[in-house]
Amino acid sequence: MTMPLMRPPRKNPVLRTRQMNLPPGARGRVALGLTAAAAEGRFELQTCEDCGTVQYPPREVCHKCLSASLRWREQSGEGELLGSTTLHHSNDLFFRERLPWRLGLVHLDAGPTLMVHLHGEVGDAPQRVRVGARLDRAGQAVLIGFPNEGSPHMADDKMLREMTSDPKFRKVLVTDGKTETGQAIVRALVKAGADIVWVGHAEPWKKMGDGLDDISVLPQVTLVPLDLTNGRQVTELAGSIGGKVDIVINNAEVHRTFGIGSRRGTDVAKAEMDINYFGLLRLAQEFGPALKGRSADGATGATAWVNLLSIYALSNFPPHGTFSASKAAAHSLAQCLRAEMRPAGIRVINVFPGPIDDEWNQHTPPPKLAPTALANAIVKALRDGVEDVYPGDVAQEWLERWRDNPKVLERELAAGG
Repeated sequence: MTMPLMRPPRKNPVLRTRQMNLPPGARGRVALGLTAAAAEGRFELQTCEDCGTVQYPPREVCHKCLSASLRWREQSGEGELLGSTTLHHSNDLFFRERLPWRLGLVHLDAGPTLMVHLHGEVGDAPQRVRVGARLDRAGQAVLIGFPNEGSPHMADDKMLREMTSDPKFRKVLVTDGKTETGQAIVRALVKAGADIVWVGHAEPWKKMGDGLDDISVLPQVTLVPLDLTNGRQVTELAGSIGGKVDIVINNAEVHRTFGIGSRRGTDVAKAEMDINYFGLLRLAQEFGPALKGRSADGATGATAWVNLLSIYALSNFPPHGTFSASKAAAHSLAQCLRAEMRPAGIRVINVFPGPIDDEWNQHTPPPKLAPTALANAIVKALRDGVEDVYPGDVAQEWLERWRDNPKVLERELAAGG
């Protein structure tokens, strides 16, 4: 049984801040298929379409029949633990700082035999285990052996926390608490055990809504003025709390309907870009360096950055045309942010929901995503250590159609489909 994580003591400010050493990150191009699946929370292996062989490690051709017809297919991960060992010495700096470290050899029911990291609740061989894929701090897929039945605190396992961004005992900044979505995110974080949740709200001189009043009384919540269009305010807030934040969740957005020909001028499109794109840029320039500097700062060091995007970022939805364009720009910027944060071990999580059940989607027919469901998806993504999340039925359907043929999806959306 995993012992529950205890609240870490306050750090002595005189002590030096540890710098991140990443695990080995070199992978061949073929192996990146495993990483692509793990980034969305799936465990996939190559399957030969000619003879049906499931193989590992990844190769260019089937090791049995030499066919090049290989496809990545999701696996259950069920298998038998053949043996295990515990490392007490390593020349690699990442593992050297985290010893002891358990490894195991697992024979999958699907066929291959794998070397995996072992969760602390997995006992000695032989026994049944379940293998899953996770992203390590270098952003590459690694395989972990889990017990078939875990304890309530199995997420607190020391090795597993290195692969995830669990908000438990961490300090989080949520950029917009005035929306129903932002308030649902704050409640989900508090329920997940976040230590402090700073909640941004623009135009603090305006009377607060009932929702913001309700979350402001939570003992973990502190309201802070934050308008992402105001560069000076972003800079001042970063100077005040930037060195304490462990997770940034950027949910601030401006969402307006219509496309190009339905309104004159560029004022609305500029407002969308100023928050959805430039707001993310301002936030990343001010808070990014602080997070990178604290990514190895103990058991609750800085760990993740979450961007609330939209499934419309993948392919423009003409009834929300300029909003779609601003989210597409933010998606591109978020990919740049991910590349810059990865050397420090900070995970950038992009969330692509379908239409949310809010004021800007009143005329959108169901199914729509409830703010609470979106908030739970974000917390689950942090706990599971994934990079891309597509919550809701609409997002899942759009993603499948986009992967199948982006051009067909574009034509269908243009025709109102």
